[in-house]
Amino acid sequence: MSQDGIPVLEARGIDRAFGGNQVLFGIGLRLYPGEVHALLGENGAGKSTLVKILAGYLSPSAGEVRVDGQSQRFSGSGEAEAKGIVMIHQELALAEQLSAEENIFLGRELLRGPFLDRQAMRERSREALAELETRVDPCARVKDLSTSDQQMVEIAKAITRDVRVLIMDEPTATLTEHEVEVLFALIARLRQRGVAILYISHKLREIERIADQVTVLRDGRLIDNGAMAGRSKEELARLMVGREIKDMYPQRTALPSDAPVVLEARGIVVPGAVRHASFTLRRGEVLGFGGVVGAGRTALIEALLGLRARSAGEVLRNGQPVVLRHLRDAVRQRIAYLTEDRKGKGLVLNMGLRPNLTLLNLRAYCRPLIDRRREEQAFQEATERFDIRLRTHATTAAELSGGNQQKLLLAKVMSIDPEIVIINEPTRGIDVGTKHQIYHFVRELTDAGCSVILISSEMAELIGLSHRVAVMCAGVLTGVLEGEQINEDEIIQYASGIKGVGVDEQRRA
Repeated sequence: MSQDGIPVLEARGIDRAFGGNQVLFGIGLRLYPGEVHALLGENGAGKSTLVKILAGYLSPSAGEVRVDGQSQRFSGSGEAEAKGIVMIHQELALAEQLSAEENIFLGRELLRGPFLDRQAMRERSREALAELETRVDPCARVKDLSTSDQQMVEIAKAITRDVRVLIMDEPTATLTEHEVEVLFALIARLRQRGVAILYISHKLREIERIADQVTVLRDGRLIDNGAMAGRSKEELARLMVGREIKDMYPQRTALPSDAPVVLEARGIVVPGAVRHASFTLRRGEVLGFGGVVGAGRTALIEALLGLRARSAGEVLRNGQPVVLRHLRDAVRQRIAYLTEDRKGKGLVLNMGLRPNLTLLNLRAYCRPLIDRRREEQAFQEATERFDIRLRTHATTAAELSGGNQQKLLLAKVMSIDPEIVIINEPTRGIDVGTKHQIYHFVRELTDAGCSVILISSEMAELIGLSHRVAVMCAGVLTGVLEGEQINEDEIIQYASGIKGVGVDEQRRA
């Protein structure tokens, strides 16, 4: 893309401090019409702070934002949107009790005289959603939609505005592969219309595919800025973390042929979600679960743990039937679950870090009152073991970066000293350096004799970490792959139902 002329949006010498803590140091960035500009950096590098300044949610402590060469001082996101600068947040900013169409036009409703023009809003919403190839009903309440459908509503909300600059913060984190392709086709059309796109993602394959320019931040400082052409994923990873990332996936230890079964699910049925699924987990094994979003993987595991109702099936622990009606029952069986929704279900965001860490195993710190000294010692050990990086001990969970939130959640579930660890989407929305740490931690767990169930939408994670991969399609566990079968083509064929057993075969098995 040509960068001749005046940038549509520019950051010049941007500083930002929160209290006495400076998080941005003289950042410069230019966006030109029809260009996709990738913004990269580890969690905590300053990306979110920078884009919030560009979109009017925050003001810089020093420096300036320019639109079409003119200095701007936004007093809020509304003023930025009036200039055509629209942001799609990583954390969805939707009103769950309202319909999709009401969210799309929230704050800028269409009127016919003094009344809302609901027909016009519905038609325009339907057109925007159709462009995204989603079947979301404009009248559907957002709270009843899947996470990926909610993301599509958020994108539709953005493109119905008169957008000149579109800022996308991890837009594909919850999308299916098909939805990602639809989004990329939309990005191509927006580029042709002259829209400038600032794209934040930890998925470096996406950056390779769609970016024209790339800016890398590290610890609030500008590390690199230039054309994407000729750069490799490995170079970008090195720029982000400040060191070479080698051996992203640790070498798997071979599983002994006589490794005992520590967990077994037999004929699990979850109404509307899972049909007669059975599997085994062996000591020291990483059992991956593959399949598209909505295939039933999370429903199966949550039904097994007592977090979701099931209508049939049983669970065996070390060969003995167990009844798991609540997560407390799973904890007693030394089974830990790391949820995919770390902000909604995993952590109490407005609470401090120490109580978040010990909440799952609070009884261990009561004598009968909470032993603060012992709790503090556990927290210090966890921050060192899991490399949780924080500005002060007074920090709340909400103030941590995504990667540090994930490490805090991992430390929390490990506080029960589990023998089985179930990890759902372990690296969603986190940077390459933290991914590397989590992958090696999984290896340490299995080396110590723990067993791991890994649910992931990242194909490379399943292939790189798993001894076996159980694949689900439309609520059916279509097959369990091992050895040479664990490759992308095989997983996709089982995940799409081209290969694998059906419900009738599973019932007879």
